[in-house]
Amino acid sequence: MKHAAAARGLEIEIRERPHARSLHEAAALLGLQPSDIVKTLVVKTSSSGSGGQAPDYLFALVPGGRAISWPKLRRLVGVNKLRLPEPDLALAATGYERGTIVPIGSSHDWPVYADETIVGRRIAMGAGTHGHSLFVDADDLIRAYGATVADISVPE
Repeated sequence: MKHAAAARGLEIEIRERPHARSLHEAAALLGLQPSDIVKTLVVKTSSSGSGGQAPDYLFALVPGGRAISWPKLRRLVGVNKLRLPEPDLALAATGYERGTIVPIGSSHDWPVYADETIVGRRIAMGAGTHGHSLFVDADDLIRAYGATVADISVPE
């Protein structure tokens, strides 16, 4: 993970953290606001396996307290269907188990779509293993991965 971050010029911090039963509990344990915890969701595109223009998967970065807006993301990506893959497909697509997924060090370099609300913030996200959180400046992550920044979420 640290080597993958360094290869992209990213400075990251990985901290061990206790298990949390909710977003608010996790935020409190880390001394953050819930919106500072960003979920990395791997999303399967409609063209997966069909040889279409869109990649098989993409990463969507969505802050705590918000959920993917499927219509907004479909419009942005230019596909008719998007969905969350089954856990085994998510693992195969990223090398990470659900709940630990992060673009950094992923086994595939899928496109990254970041919700505009994370811009300008220091964020916590999955660290590739359970019981750890990764801290990074969102703007640096966006730049390092050439992420598309847009309104892709709605309040939960």
